[in-house]
Amino acid sequence: MHANNIKEIEAHELAQWVNDTDHKLRVIDVRQMQEIAMGTVPKAEALPLHTLPARIHELSPAEKLVFICRSGARSAQACMYLQQQGFSNVYNLRGGMMGWMQYGLPLG
Repeated sequence: MHANNIKEIEAHELAQWVNDTDHKLRVIDVRQMQEIAMGTVPKAEALPLHTLPARIHELSPAEKLVFICRSGARSAQACMYLQQQGFSNVYNLRGGMMGWMQYGLPLG
């Protein structure tokens, strides 16, 4: 667990979740579009952090949501915001894309 009770997930765990078809989840990349264009987690959806309040209706509290960014800071903000809105099934990718690439995991 992280400060503010944000659930965190390690890159290698997320890689397993993404490949497990039984694991229903959405991976949300909250970086800017030009950052996402340089590579992201396979099957990740782009939803830049500044658009989150306007697009929160596109997300469901019933879904498992994993948020990613470059280092884990912006995605932690997204998790905190959603928890304040009553979402409980949200996860932050620890270390962000930098952590993902340190594990040598594939980009989508």
